[in-house]
Amino acid sequence: MADPNTSIPTLTIGDKTHPIDSLSDIAKTQLSNLQIVDAEIQRLQQQLGIAQVARETFLATLQAEFAKLG
Repeated sequence: MADPNTSIPTLTIGDKTHPIDSLSDIAKTQLSNLQIVDAEIQRLQQQLGIAQVARETFLATLQAEFAKLG
């Protein structure tokens, strides 16, 4: 007998929800690919944030050095 407190993982796209176990192997592979790509997008967004802060710092330092020239 199934534990009523255990939820079955589902996937909802649009207005349709299906248990993940019922998906085809192709659909499961595509779901995995989406998760991998989403994680990579998040990583790249973090890297972009770091690069933007570094750029602002470099620019501020350059401006300070430029100001010393008069």
